[in-house]
Amino acid sequence: MRVLALVKYVPDAQFDRHIDPATHRMIRDESILSELDEYAVEAALQMKESSASGSTVVALTVGPEQAANAVKKALQMGADEGIHITDSAIQGSDALATSRVLAAAIEKAGPFDAVVTGLSSTDAETSLVPAQLAERLGLPLLSFATSVELNESTVRITRDADAASYVLEADFPLVLSVTDQANEPRYPNFKGIMAAKRKSIETLTLADLDLTPEQVGAAGSKTVVVASSERPARVGGNVITDDGEAGLRLAEFILAQKVL
Repeated sequence: MRVLALVKYVPDAQFDRHIDPATHRMIRDESILSELDEYAVEAALQMKESSASGSTVVALTVGPEQAANAVKKALQMGADEGIHITDSAIQGSDALATSRVLAAAIEKAGPFDAVVTGLSSTDAETSLVPAQLAERLGLPLLSFATSVELNESTVRITRDADAASYVLEADFPLVLSVTDQANEPRYPNFKGIMAAKRKSIETLTLADLDLTPEQVGAAGSKTVVVASSERPARVGGNVITDDGEAGLRLAEFILAQKVL
């Protein structure tokens, strides 16, 4: 079995996020492997471990030079190979243009039995790419999996909704997205970190994927950010001193805010 795990280099949620006022793009100085993508890597590794010997996991990312660190983290967790798609023309791609790049890379590096993604990226948070990938690749999609069961030729998942849980199944090859309830990502140990240093990361550009700059970036995107601004600073709340009428003043405040 050959499994591809998609990973993304995103701003670290521990730090404040900032938008470049000129490009309306997120500044990515303090970035890490997306936390939600760790569940995708773990799902891919478990699929490998449940399969015959000789199975492999490939981690793939799209982004600038430093985005290779997301692939390195996946290799430290246990992935066998890495692919890094980097090209300045890709900057500013929306989900549609990103899925175009990913589909071209998957077709070039494939075939794969499964393409595994996280629930969503923690920067844009659209959750659109898995479905767009499945459409471009002509593959079935099992999305928002909270549990994954691997059978001989199929994958069965549970998807938990607000009022019900669904059990879905599809044949290989397929696209699979997993939530943060699907597993517990392993932590890279010393052995894994050292082993990752010997694993290869293939670097590809748009030309390698037979794509042109007009198909990606702002030119290849259908959505446009027209404005952006910093989040307003928090202001202090109203302090009500109980002078015997605090309950009445609180009720008036709630009514004024139209909470009730």
